[in-house]
Amino acid sequence: MPWQGRDVVDIRDFSREDLEILFEAADRMLDELESGNVKKRLEGKLISLAFFEPSTRTRTSFEAAAKRLGAETIVFTAEEAMSVAKGESFADTIRMLDSYSDLIVVRHRYEGAALLAAEIARAPVINGGDGRQHHPTQAMLDLYTVRRLFSTIDGLNYLILGDLRYSRTVSSLLYALSLFRPVSVMLSSPSELRLRDEVRADLEARGLKLREVSIEEGLREADVIYVTRIQRERFPDPSEYEKVKGSYKVTRKLLETYAKRSAKVLHPLPRVDELTPDVDGTEFQAYFLQARLGVPLRMALLTLVLGGDA
Repeated sequence: MPWQGRDVVDIRDFSREDLEILFEAADRMLDELESGNVKKRLEGKLISLAFFEPSTRTRTSFEAAAKRLGAETIVFTAEEAMSVAKGESFADTIRMLDSYSDLIVVRHRYEGAALLAAEIARAPVINGGDGRQHHPTQAMLDLYTVRRLFSTIDGLNYLILGDLRYSRTVSSLLYALSLFRPVSVMLSSPSELRLRDEVRADLEARGLKLREVSIEEGLREADVIYVTRIQRERFPDPSEYEKVKGSYKVTRKLLETYAKRSAKVLHPLPRVDELTPDVDGTEFQAYFLQARLGVPLRMALLTLVLGGDA
């Protein structure tokens, strides 16, 4: 399916071929960034970044990507800065942005917000994360990082570790992995934070085999170690968060004791206490590269959706 004019709401809407086209375009964007010769493919375009929920990396990488390509941006970083605080409906806000923009990136705490925006807007809509299940561009970035590190996504052992219940980056990544051929996908989490049954059933119906492991067992096998923080803001009951707070931690000592020397640690960030700073200076650390690659990946995405020369 062509990329031009396409909404990016759910990673399940995309094929392996779609993602490979995106990754090849991102490679070209990265080459241009590193050479200092980025083509202004989107000059004259106006992109709205409607972030109804806090964000650092997603928002700023989309803004940097748009500006690197010559586009202008309208940025809303909190509901309080918008007419939503005065009672305007979400739908009317999207209609207003649609009248100004060539493309809208939406982030929202409620699941389905990006889909609703896509149904309302004539301009393409990109989901910058909504609810607890969908963050398609993060999944694209995660797999692109794996591809840059290992020159492949297939044939690797993946350990997904942490809050698997509420983390939308986890569910989106697992759905994206179902398009490829991993050797194994291992899950490790406190019992209260296990992957939701309906997500697991859907993934297994798509052919992705999942295995529950201890952290130590997973580290022994993993090529890719994907760590997530506990999603405090998505717990319906704060007392439930208190029960699991600090229940897992990836440290330099743990990695040096159990992990392969060639293994790489990814994290969508921000981190709290689940990944200690002493990992930063090790060969395991790949999460800062992951964050840096967000700009060329999103440059490629914006260019493809807006019909530029990628």
